[in-house]
Order: sequence, then structure tokens, then C-alpha cells
Amino acid sequence: MTKGDQSKFMSSAEQMKQDLGTALCLAKWKQVSLHLPTGLNNSCYHPPLHKIPVENLAANPGSLHNTPHKKAQRVMMLQNQKPSECQYCWNMEAENKLSDRHYRSGEPWAAIDFEKIQNSTGEENDVIPSYVEVNFNNVCNLMCSYCSPQFSSSWQQEVDRSGGYPTARVHNDPGHFVGDRRVLPAREHNPYVDAFWAWWPTLYPELVHFRMTGGEPLLDRNTYRVFDHVLENPSAKLHLNVTSNFSVDEKSWQKYLSYVKQLCDGRIEHFMQYVSLDGWGSQAEYMRHGLDFNLLWDRVNQFLTEVPSYNSLTFIVTMNNLSVTSLENLFAGILGLRQTYSKTYQRVWFDTPVLREPAWQSLQILPEAYADRLEHLWAWMIRQSETPEDPFHGFKDYEIARLDRDIAWMRAGQSQDHSAARADFYRFFREHDRRRGTDFLKTFPEMKSWWAECEYHARNT
Repeated sequence: MTKGDQSKFMSSAEQMKQDLGTALCLAKWKQVSLHLPTGLNNSCYHPPLHKIPVENLAANPGSLHNTPHKKAQRVMMLQNQKPSECQYCWNMEAENKLSDRHYRSGEPWAAIDFEKIQNSTGEENDVIPSYVEVNFNNVCNLMCSYCSPQFSSSWQQEVDRSGGYPTARVHNDPGHFVGDRRVLPAREHNPYVDAFWAWWPTLYPELVHFRMTGGEPLLDRNTYRVFDHVLENPSAKLHLNVTSNFSVDEKSWQKYLSYVKQLCDGRIEHFMQYVSLDGWGSQAEYMRHGLDFNLLWDRVNQFLTEVPSYNSLTFIVTMNNLSVTSLENLFAGILGLRQTYSKTYQRVWFDTPVLREPAWQSLQILPEAYADRLEHLWAWMIRQSETPEDPFHGFKDYEIARLDRDIAWMRAGQSQDHSAARADFYRFFREHDRRRGTDFLKTFPEMKSWWAECEYHARNT
């Protein structure tokens, strides 16, 4: 991606800021995230997940996306009303920042239908999304600190064995995951997965981006069913994306790598490998329990070396309060990868979405000094900006802008009373250390005073 292309990405978002008006977001029509183990749905990761009515699926599998709830939100947007579930974007815009509403709507897969959507009623039944993200099941070998049994079978096994965590709002208690919130195990019949495969022949020809998450997709047979279909039915416009922890067993890794090599042999437009990583070294391993950081980094290099074309790799850095202290090391590592592998186009990317739940891992509950630390990182990124003469090796303007947005969000919430969340931080990670054999202070020695403050709140709240 050249400097001109990079600026085009920003200018598209700026243009959409003018064109969309006060409330419209094209992602409500053109994007969907499907969580099939629980039958839940949203259009991006900001709004709360909502239930997909199972009774509609047999007659209309497209209702996986076109739920009554979502159609009601579309109608509101077309009437210049702001759905409350999209408050994150409204908050960012109140800070005069570009929001994800602008970024998503400005991307070609959404923007192409802008006029059609603008002139619709919002109640059409057969909107086919061009960007689909799907979680087929919750099988996962990690227990990330901010995750839950909805997305990790390892978490499910732990809380079944030891119960929920002793925070003020009981966390991941088995009693919560019953009824409509029950996770359907991979071994059980799942009507939502059945509906997906019934919808697939209609959906596949329209796809521009298709992303598989988890759980851990490398351990899911549905991943390879998709791969087999794509190999048999190549698509010149398809961007095929997979999110992984890159820490699975060697046999699963080799199987996956073999498939990706075939897919990247001219069968699709592009393969984007997403890798979840929130920090550096032992601190990254603490946040994502079960992660082998050195193995992950070795496999990142192996992927970029052995799959040389039709692909790139993006780190998903979920910005939580344990990320701050090692983020500079991670960003320096990303620059190193860009120097090595980005020769004729950008092959190494990253994104920094903020974590809002659970509240005790939010950036907003940290003292102001940690926001200052991120400000210094932001200033360093500006000094390392890419240039027209060296377009692939520095930081891009929207990467810098997104971190600036994260800092603004962090500072916007720091004036609130966070004593309860700080107390829960201590309760959660004290229990984390007890159950999992970890040591917070050994792993995060620079957060010693913060730990003491959280302990104070836990003992006095």
C-alpha cells in the first residue's frame, strides 16, 4: 500500500463523515458477526450481541443476518435516530474523532451500496452482506483473561470445575450460561450452523470479506469445509480471513499451513491472517493464558516466509489495561517485521480496538500516568511515520489516529469513580494467579503501586 493509498483510506472515512449524516452506518446492512454456538449476532463488535430467532431459520437462513432487531436499528438510522447500542461511535464523534462508523462505511465493500441503502426503508428481508465474520464453535486451547465460555471451551472447563470468579459482579459463573445463553458444544446439533450452511450457496457469490474466528478456527472442521469449497470454487474478489492464536499443536498447524499455501496460489484475491496478540513476551502470555509467545512469533515468521504471495498478516491488539506496559515492544517488533517482509506491498498490519468489558480490564480505570505513557508511544509513532520514499516500513496515519482515538477514550472515562472496577481487578487476578499458577507482580513489576491500590479498594469496598 503506497502513501497515496493510505491517505485514500483516511479520506474515504472523512468523506463518509460528511455523507452519512448524523446516524447512518452501512455496517448495519453490509456486515455481520455471527456467533453460532450461542445463536447471537451483531454487525460489528461495538453493539451488544442480540439473539437470532431460531424459528425463522428453516424458511429463511438469511435471517441469521436480517434479524427483526437489526432491521429496527436500520429504520432508526434512516430516520436520523442514533441507536443507543452504537454509543461507542457516538462518543468518539463527540470527541471530534473519526469513528468506526466512518471507517467501515468508507470501505469499498460497504460504500458501493451507499445510495441503495440511503434510499431503502430499512425493513428489506434479503440484504446479503459483503463482509461476514463467523464463529462456528467455542473450541479453544487458550483462556484469555477477558474472554468467556462463550468463546473458549477451556474457559468453560475451568469454571465448570472451579466456579465463577469472585468479583462483585460474579464473572463467568456456570449459572449464567443456561437457557438462551447456553453454549452449544461442537458435539451437539446446532440449528444455527445448519442455517449457515443452507445460506452459504447464496452468500458465497456475494462475499468480499469472509472471516472465521473462534474459539480457535485452526481446531474447527468447519474452517476446512470453507477452505475446500473455496479451493473448488475460486473467487477473484474474495478476501478470506482467519483469526488465530497461532499456539495450536504442531499437527494442526501444519495442516492449516498446507491449506493456506494452496489458497494463496491464485485462488482468491487475498488471504488475511489475523493473529491475536495484546503485548510482548511473558506479559502477552499472562493476558492470553496458554499462549506460547516464542512459538507464536516463530510461526508469524514462518507464515510470512513460506506463504510469500496473495496474503498479509494483521495483529489484533485488544487494548486492555495490561497491554500498556509492553505495547512499545510489540510495536517495535511489528516495525521489524515490516522491514523484513514488506518489500513491494504492506504485508504486516495491526489494529488496536479497545476493550470495554469486563470493566476491570478497561483502560479507563488506570491512573493518568498510564495515559501519559500511551501519549509518549503515540509521539514515537509519529516520528516513525512511513514516508513516500519508504512507504512500507513506518506507521500509517490511520494507525496513529486510532491509537490517538484510544487515548481520547481512555482519558474521557478517567474522571469517573472506578473504585469498584479496581477492586474487581485485584479480586480477579488474585484468583487468576491462584487457579492458573501465575504471578501478577512477577510478570508486571512496573504495576506494583497499581496492584496495591487495587488491593486497597478490594479490602475496603
